[in-house]
Amino acid sequence: MAKYLDPKSDLTFKTVFGEHKDLMISFLNALLPLQPGKEVVEIEYLSSELVPDHPEKKDSIVDVRCRDNAGRQFLVEMQMYWTDAFKQRALFNTCKAYVEPVEKGEKFEDIKPIYTISLVNDIAFPELPEEFYHVYVPMNEAHDDHTIDDMKMVFIELPKFKPSSVKDKKMMVLWLRFLTEINEKTSQAPEELINDELVTKALSLLEDSSYTPEQKRAIDRYWDMVSRERTMVFSSRQEGLAEGRAEGRAEGLAEGRAEGLAEGRAEGVISVALNLKNMGLSVEQVMKATGLTAEEIEKL
Repeated sequence: MAKYLDPKSDLTFKTVFGEHKDLMISFLNALLPLQPGKEVVEIEYLSSELVPDHPEKKDSIVDVRCRDNAGRQFLVEMQMYWTDAFKQRALFNTCKAYVEPVEKGEKFEDIKPIYTISLVNDIAFPELPEEFYHVYVPMNEAHDDHTIDDMKMVFIELPKFKPSSVKDKKMMVLWLRFLTEINEKTSQAPEELINDELVTKALSLLEDSSYTPEQKRAIDRYWDMVSRERTMVFSSRQEGLAEGRAEGRAEGLAEGRAEGLAEGRAEGVISVALNLKNMGLSVEQVMKATGLTAEEIEKL
């Protein structure tokens, strides 16, 4: 009986989708809002590093980045908890990848569409409790049916996903079940997943026996870091809410909450950065996790 690892960790996610084109193609076609006849048929992997054009800004890394034979780019990233910083980073990565060809000397008319899939293992949009799949495109504010379709950002809230909420999209259901139902406690994969050839292949790549002791220790360190960061983020949110309520009573509830939340988030990010630095992570890793600059991290 197989023992599996969680596909949401950095190493396992990149192993499954960053090294096997057939799995990535199926994943993209299942999760993206592509029109019939516009499906992805072939891809090439690209560097996951999107370097900013200003030396003082941090590098930005996505989990998997590829381009299809039509020239369209696809960015896929897994995020274990939601913050405004992640939303801004997803937007930055999308825009950076979109303009990169022009920065390399190509013509504007040669720019191809770009799609971003942000998988979030957290609640990102609590105001939309029944919706887990969100597509954002530039649009005319007065006419929301007038959109610019060359840039699409998809946010998927994994905790909200329920197979029954998706109709006529078998592969979307299978891939999201793969991400949400398979973990270290899984000894027997659901029959529906095993019955699909591609998902079965992905499952085989998660088998515990496929990883070296060093790789499994790295995965354990990843989950430990995620747990610590999630705790810090939760604490900062709670502190921000508490401070916001206190100040709100004195200066106006709405303004106080906003200030308290902002201060709480800032303090929380600094606490996370300091904790990660003390754990021995490199400046680049701390920059990626927190959004702080190298100079800010060096001063901690």
